[in-house]
Amino acid sequence: MIILNIETSTNVCSIAMSENGNCIFSKSNTDGMNHAALLSVFIAEAMAFLKIDSRKLDAVAVSSGPGSYTGLRIGVSTAKGLCYGLDIPLIAISSLEVLTAQALNSKDIDKSALFCPMIDARRMEVYAAFYNSCGNIEREISADVIDNDAYTEILHKRTVYFFGNGAEKCKSVITHSNARFIDDLFPLAENMISLSEKSFFEKKFVDVAYFEPFYLKEFHTTVSIKM
Repeated sequence: MIILNIETSTNVCSIAMSENGNCIFSKSNTDGMNHAALLSVFIAEAMAFLKIDSRKLDAVAVSSGPGSYTGLRIGVSTAKGLCYGLDIPLIAISSLEVLTAQALNSKDIDKSALFCPMIDARRMEVYAAFYNSCGNIEREISADVIDNDAYTEILHKRTVYFFGNGAEKCKSVITHSNARFIDDLFPLAENMISLSEKSFFEKKFVDVAYFEPFYLKEFHTTVSIKM
């Protein structure tokens, strides 16, 4: 089983080719929004690598957001084109789930804690979700406005790790003693591998024609803290 994983939900552009759960090829760029110029080049290199041994793709997995409109549009349209042309299934993986998979590999983390990936949505707004140490979702994705009372009900009960490109601006606001921050974490295609493999075995595919990712958009709401 060979899957091409594509992650373009933030300013990082990355791809990873996996075979039976192992990464056999990866490429990434963290220099900014260069997705339109780089993604097709990365994929061409990955496909050339496959051709060496006459291997073929079985599926394409793509980040489904929340994330940058431009980045997701490029990633999803490219993934759709590959799936349509090669007649293979499309898998969609939440960018928050990808971030959490990476956070769970961090050193010295409290396994009893909750994990809150955050995608920046401008001002003091984020898209966030909560996961446990097994990677299972505890609170679904929500559009949250961050203030001094954000997540206090949760933080009174549990240690929470915050991370992602929306977490940095929250450090001065979320100051509860149970709040922890993991720096320099961004979604990478390599961290999609176990997730896309699981989806493939469970046949959790999305419709190539009609699938749309979770684009960032401005919102005005209050933070949800119930779990």
